[in-house]
Amino acid sequence: MTDLNPTLQTMWQRQSIRKYRPAPVPEADLHLILEAARRAPTGSNRQNWQLIVVTEEALKREVAAACMNQTWMGDAGAILVLVKLPEQGDTNGAIVLDHAILAATSLGYGTCWIGAIDREKLGALLGLPAGYAVQNATPVGIPADTPERRPRKPPEALFMDQRYGRPLGYEL
Repeated sequence: MTDLNPTLQTMWQRQSIRKYRPAPVPEADLHLILEAARRAPTGSNRQNWQLIVVTEEALKREVAAACMNQTWMGDAGAILVLVKLPEQGDTNGAIVLDHAILAATSLGYGTCWIGAIDREKLGALLGLPAGYAVQNATPVGIPADTPERRPRKPPEALFMDQRYGRPLGYEL
C-alpha cells in the first residue's frame, strides 16, 4: 500500500467504538468537531440541518435510553444528535455527521454511527418542534478499548466497472 496522507489515515483509522472512558470532551476539541460539520457540503449550500450537542450527564443517559437502550453511549463525553429539518432528505445530514465523525477521529476520539433510535421519544426528549425529526446520532469520547478491526468486503464485491455485473477489483 502506498503512503497515506493524513486525511486517508483518519478514514482508515475510524471504527465504531462502543466503550468510552467517562471523561468530557474539551470544549476546544468539541468546537473543532462542530466546525468540521458546519463546513460539510450540502445541496445548493442550503445547510438544512441542525446538531444538538448533549454533554449533561443525566441527559446523555436519557438519550442513550432513547437509542434503544444503548447505555454505553452515556459514558462518552458528548453525544451529537443530528436533526432533520421539515421536508428534508437524509443525504445532507449524513454528510454532515460523517464530517463530524472524521474530525473526532482525527483528534483521537471514538465515535459510533447510531441509527437504532426511537426517533419520536428522542425528539420529544430534546424538545424538537413539529416537523423536525431526529435522523442519527453519534457518541464522541475517549475510547476505553480498541476493538479488533472487522473485515471489509473485497473491492470486487462492492464496485462495478462501467456497468452492473462487471466487478472492479484492485489492490493497494
